[in-house]
Amino acid sequence: MTTPRIPEAAAADASAEGYERGLGSRQVQMIAIGGAIGVGLFLGAGKNIEKAGTSLILMYALAGVIIFFIMRALGELLLYRPVSGSFAEYAREFLGPFFGYVTGWTYWLMWAVTGMTELTAAAIYINYWFPGIPQWTSALAFLVVLFGVNLISVKIFGELEFWFSMVKVTAIIGMIVIGAGVLTLGFSQAGDTATVSNLWSHDGIFPNGIGSSLMTLQGVMFAYLAVELVGVTAGESENPEKTLPKAINTLPWRIIVFYVGSLIVILSVVKWTEFHAGVSPFVAAFDKIGIPLAAGIVNFVVLTAALSSCNSGMYSTGRMLRDLAANSEAPKIFGKLNGRKVPAAGITASVIVMSIGVMLNYLVPEKAFGYVMSVATAAAIWTWAMILLSHIRYRAKVLKGLLPASSFPAPGGTVCSWIALTFLAFVTVLTAMDPDGRISLYVGVVWAVLLTIGWFVGNRGSLAAETEPDYAGATSR
Repeated sequence: MTTPRIPEAAAADASAEGYERGLGSRQVQMIAIGGAIGVGLFLGAGKNIEKAGTSLILMYALAGVIIFFIMRALGELLLYRPVSGSFAEYAREFLGPFFGYVTGWTYWLMWAVTGMTELTAAAIYINYWFPGIPQWTSALAFLVVLFGVNLISVKIFGELEFWFSMVKVTAIIGMIVIGAGVLTLGFSQAGDTATVSNLWSHDGIFPNGIGSSLMTLQGVMFAYLAVELVGVTAGESENPEKTLPKAINTLPWRIIVFYVGSLIVILSVVKWTEFHAGVSPFVAAFDKIGIPLAAGIVNFVVLTAALSSCNSGMYSTGRMLRDLAANSEAPKIFGKLNGRKVPAAGITASVIVMSIGVMLNYLVPEKAFGYVMSVATAAAIWTWAMILLSHIRYRAKVLKGLLPASSFPAPGGTVCSWIALTFLAFVTVLTAMDPDGRISLYVGVVWAVLLTIGWFVGNRGSLAAETEPDYAGATSR
């Protein structure tokens, strides 16, 4: 039997990329946890509860299973070759250079757009306490502070993200504990009506029909946006062989506790008919229980979630631009690291794009970015699909003896990847059926055309073979 061929990039340790391995196990674990808790849960769940009733719990559980399939596929690839530009790199290696190029730029777009939106959200949350402060001022202040944090070092980024995630985790656990106390001991203003039977006694689990429940899946998938961020940390983790499998394997517990668990408690304490779009279910539940300053507490938590997302966006966009530059798919300046081993040029370019959000806050502060979140979700679905397809191609090469097996194989082999791909296609169809979500598909078509033009204008369309990234000399000292 022939010995599997190990590509040079796979054989080399990811430290050859020039990054500092400054993210410890504690930080990687909390980044993974924080990535599974976003504004989509704290704010978006209200609209979905109104649509689906208590069946939303099942939708989060179903989507959570699919997300776990995606993350285990990514985990197998990460332990085969842990690199910072993971999604684009795997697409480039297993699907071809064009797909690596599209995936890298699409993931960059996802976070750049999300960053703009989160800056606006953070500014709005500040106005809750300080209505006299102009929205654009708050957005600019947050942008500058997070920009500085990301330029200093990956350790500072990791530490800030650790505490951002800690606030979100503490808030949800606190809500679950308090809600459980209300249900079992009957204290608080909600004690008389709080009961587990609220989950099925108001027109059943599917009060508006199964079709209405399924239409919430696109919003549910948005709530899971950023779980894949742990893959971007691979090149800067102190011990990826240990920290990454642990972070991925604990994902089901995070989904059970933070999504399924919190919704079960909230919808037991307060019947689903009292939740409406535009109102955080956490705020509504705290108000019903009668906790003082409930709105202020949740506003602080949601502000933290927005800043956490923007912070992650700056981190990931800089790394993705560097990976693109290393493969001649972006300006070479984005391939350089500063003296602190941070891709400063890529982060700076991304922050300039995010600053468009500051200008919009100045020009039209009353208008929220109506369809931006659906665009981010569409970009995430593309990224997840590329992970799954890369995993399928990788396993095929392993079976042929062309590549070494990963030390962290996905359970079920490629079967789970095919199931997840089918699910993502189904969600895309649902998005096309939704007038509000359909705009993301239109934007996706325009984005695909622009990327294709950029590919051929740059004389890259004629490439017939994969090119290995060259990080040698990419670090400016």
